[in-house]
Amino acid sequence: MPVPVPELGSFNYVAETKEDLDWADLVTLDLSSYGTPEGNKKLANELIEAVRHHGFFYVKNFNIPQERVNRQFSLGKQFYELPLEEKLKYVPEGLDNGAFNGYVPAGRSILDAASGLKDRIEIYNIPKFNGGFKHEHPEILQAHLPEIEEFARSLHTEVLDPLHVLLAIALELPEDYFTNIHKYDVKSEDHLRYMKYSKYTPEENKKIGSQWVQGHTDLGSWTLLFRQPVAALQIKGHATGEWKWVKPQDGTLTVNACDALNFLTGGYVRSTIHRVVSPPKDQEHVDRLGLLYFSRPHNDVQLTTIKSPVLLREGFTQNDFERSGNPVPTMEEWTFAKQKWQRTKNIVRGDPKYETAQILPGYHEKIHA
Repeated sequence: MPVPVPELGSFNYVAETKEDLDWADLVTLDLSSYGTPEGNKKLANELIEAVRHHGFFYVKNFNIPQERVNRQFSLGKQFYELPLEEKLKYVPEGLDNGAFNGYVPAGRSILDAASGLKDRIEIYNIPKFNGGFKHEHPEILQAHLPEIEEFARSLHTEVLDPLHVLLAIALELPEDYFTNIHKYDVKSEDHLRYMKYSKYTPEENKKIGSQWVQGHTDLGSWTLLFRQPVAALQIKGHATGEWKWVKPQDGTLTVNACDALNFLTGGYVRSTIHRVVSPPKDQEHVDRLGLLYFSRPHNDVQLTTIKSPVLLREGFTQNDFERSGNPVPTMEEWTFAKQKWQRTKNIVRGDPKYETAQILPGYHEKIHA
């Protein structure tokens, strides 16, 4: 049953850019055809094409009303309107060691050494509602926790579970293979995120090469990104190596595959390289509010390569850890190692010690130009 819907302030999306940008041509999975053998087979083929050759893809008809999405954007907006001193009460203990649930303030990294210009990215992460995490939030969020929980759980049932079934079909595995290691009620580091990118002036954008976040991969299984019309996301094509803009599409989620699936498939499913750049001129005067969900396998899942018939036939039998002879981490170990690297404080952009750091034996990170 839907939870009661208290009043919320309205959320108004900015107008889409009118600039002629070099948009990526991405696959769209229409989940209205999910649930039949024929529909699932077609969607599985489309999914594997997307994650092997394109990186990002769109999902539509995922059975979550736009009103629910709008309300989450409104909650995120109201959270970021709180005074900084109130938000700072929710910075997680151990942030410098990889903790990430709660509020991550802006200004942890230096984007331009000469001027000292810092990042303007704020993050608020809300973990799963499965009994494994504390839920202590500002009143604006605490008052709406039942609704937030319902929204987060619906992303599992309506989006992530179908994606996991389709991926299993594509790899000729039992259909419940991936759903069995991504159960909502088992502890994992999934989270819903409200994310704010505060704008820079045109002069500041020049100093940082118009890059708000450099090219990187996400650490989990899938990242779900809800449509918001400020153009800033770019992806690096797997086949071409070219950067292209990702166009906001009405009524869709934008989805990308991440590191955990890369490890589990020995590199067959490829982590998508993406970055955030300054918006086009007709949008650079506004802040960018994001609504995302990060899916991750259970904490105790070891990231060894799956024995899939497809992977065996195609020769994808080892991941980076296995090839190096180093211990293969669990998802929990991998999560906190990469989060600790990502959250390194006062790092200066361009520092090679950071950008190519070994975060676990057998794995070096990389910033992608």
